[in-house]
Amino acid sequence: MTTTRTARFAAAYALLRAGADIGDHLVQSDHCARTKGATDAAPAKVLDEDGQVIATHGTAAGRRACAVHCLTYTGTQAAALLLGARALGLRLRPGPVAAALAISGLTHYAIDRRVPNGVLQRFADATGKGRFYRLADHGINGAYCMDGAVHHGFETIAAAVLAC
Repeated sequence: MTTTRTARFAAAYALLRAGADIGDHLVQSDHCARTKGATDAAPAKVLDEDGQVIATHGTAAGRRACAVHCLTYTGTQAAALLLGARALGLRLRPGPVAAALAISGLTHYAIDRRVPNGVLQRFADATGKGRFYRLADHGINGAYCMDGAVHHGFETIAAAVLAC
């Protein structure tokens, strides 16, 4: 039984991770990517070719964009998980699958909306990683890397739930 659980965990993690990468980088629309973190205090601005602001998106638009993104993200993970499990001959129970996808999707929303406000940035500052968090140079974006690390952690938890 342990071997089956271990194999289910490994396959589930790999499939969830692949679905997450596809959902985040190929399926997510440009609008969602640019708007999902917007707030009234820090709005997302849409610029024309000349750099002029042609639209501003605040909190409501940010919440909508993040919700749409998380729905397509979780749907992509579900498709990867279900198609991959079928191809591998893995038997997955609906309850753990639903729980795993809920963990991944809901935590993804909270992370991408930066809820509670700035928790990842506050963590970075408190642990001496604030400069890395703010790094956006030399082809690296520290906030993006730390964001991804938190997503990976919750996907690992989701895969463990799914393996039970």
